Amino acid sequence: MRCPKCNYHKSSVVDSRQAEDGNTIRRRRECEQCHTRFTTFERVEELPLLVIKKDGTREQFSRDKILNGVVQSAQKRPVSSTDIENVISRIEQEVRTTYENEVSSTAIGNLVMDELAELDEITYVRFASVYKSFKDVDEIEELLQQITNRVRGKKKRLNNDETN
Repeated sequence: MRCPKCNYHKSSVVDSRQAEDGNTIRRRRECEQCHTRFTTFERVEELPLLVIKKDGTREQFSRDKILNGVVQSAQKRPVSSTDIENVISRIEQEVRTTYENEVSSTAIGNLVMDELAELDEITYVRFASVYKSFKDVDEIEELLQQITNRVRGKKKRLNNDETN
């Protein structure tokens, strides 16, 4: 494994443990030349899964593509990289267990939106604004109303739990 700092080709594993998602091994490594420590993740290589895009074309499922979209949506939000990694892992696991060979991009987008709605409302709105391609302000207003209702419902449940 090459060092991300000095690009030296040898490193040693300092610590190894199963990641929170249960499907990934997290390894802490140390470069044998500059002694920089860095983290790598190891996961089983899955069979190819094709994504059917809205125009009917197919492309290989890309975890990184989802990750990039979520990271962009979560910029300057109190969302940790661990939270994002866990969301992406749950989405990937759901896609791979639910669909065998092909999955629609719409199904993936809906899974992402469901996860982000639970994680952070603003991140959800940012993602939805790109994913949904709103036609007018009324559609955005409807989405915001749904989020407002969800947040109020959460607060009401929390208040009820505290009083009980």
